[in-house]
Amino acid sequence: MELTLLGTGAPAGLPRPDCPCAACATALGEHARAATALLIDGTLLLDLTPGAAFAAARAGHSLGGVRQVLLSHPHDGPAVEVPAGLPQPGRVPDGRELALLTGHRVRAVPMDAPGTGYAVTGPDGQRLLYLPPGAAPAGLGVNGDPAYDMVLADVVGRPDALAKLRAVGAAGPATDVIAVHLDHDVPPGAELRRRLAAAGARAVPDGSTLDVGVYEDVPDVPRRTLVLGGARSGKSVEAERRLEAFPDVVYVATGGCRNGDNEWASRVHAHRERRPGSWRTTETCDLVPLLEADGPPLLIDCLSLWLTDAMDSVNAWDDAEWSGGGERALRARVEELTSAVRRTRRTVVAVSNEVGSGIVPATASGRRYRDELGRLNAGFGAECEHLLLVVAGQALALRG
Repeated sequence: MELTLLGTGAPAGLPRPDCPCAACATALGEHARAATALLIDGTLLLDLTPGAAFAAARAGHSLGGVRQVLLSHPHDGPAVEVPAGLPQPGRVPDGRELALLTGHRVRAVPMDAPGTGYAVTGPDGQRLLYLPPGAAPAGLGVNGDPAYDMVLADVVGRPDALAKLRAVGAAGPATDVIAVHLDHDVPPGAELRRRLAAAGARAVPDGSTLDVGVYEDVPDVPRRTLVLGGARSGKSVEAERRLEAFPDVVYVATGGCRNGDNEWASRVHAHRERRPGSWRTTETCDLVPLLEADGPPLLIDCLSLWLTDAMDSVNAWDDAEWSGGGERALRARVEELTSAVRRTRRTVVAVSNEVGSGIVPATASGRRYRDELGRLNAGFGAECEHLLLVVAGQALALRG
């Protein structure tokens, strides 16, 4: 089954008309995107958008062979005139299947937001799923079908849609995930590629023709990632973003609840509100058993607080205790943790503070903590495929 993407952008296109934002200002040339529309085997058109006929011609195709036009967007009809020779656009009712004379079968998938998703099966059995902008499948169940060969979805705007598909096996390790409906939420180019690769997805230029079911170089999702950053740098948001397209994530909070600390409670509440509802939270500093057990991805936030607990446990703040065995005990705990990271088979994203670039602490205990955190970050990071430093909300790749 051959798929040509006549456009891959949001309904308003990219750049948006009259939008002065930085993303729109740089969405030029190959980064410019028309509204998303899909041409399948030259006979089925999913979404009719302005300039679709010209887009098809630029890609070396014609709309002259199109026998069915289906709409996914919430509106009842296209906001453009139907080109001469094209059939009138329509919509398949949710849950119903449409069989075409070409051998294609199209099933309408209910969404949790206005719009219609389409599961298309080609004459030779290849399967793709196309989701409308801002929507995720509603009521997906396990039906025994194999994973889709290709999924085209709003990965940036609704990463939880991909998580839902993965949770029921509708998207697997070999599923080619193509990001469409791309808007100005993420700067185009390297930053977009980095964000999508973390979710196991990719973007392609407008006019690309893809063979559904033919193996592509699906981005490898890193198994271990350390995200470093200063205070309020956006490191926790970056860490959460790297796992929001995956189901059943275990969020490991190492800071506890700190009863009576209203400022800390406010921080915890903000973090919880940001996280997907399907994630499970566990409050513990006992990380080694979690890393050694099999299970869903772990998000550890953060190693800085884990170190505080570890230093408390060996009374590292007392010079006599520190020199009398506390230092050795702490190093043993850090080695135990990094060894568990090296052996783990789970996907792990960990957050830690980068404090070595700021003001030198005025106290001996503060300098001790700074030094030990630097050693912990270096040891933990050495076991990770990806290492990121977040500065002013921007993630810089140090490794991977």
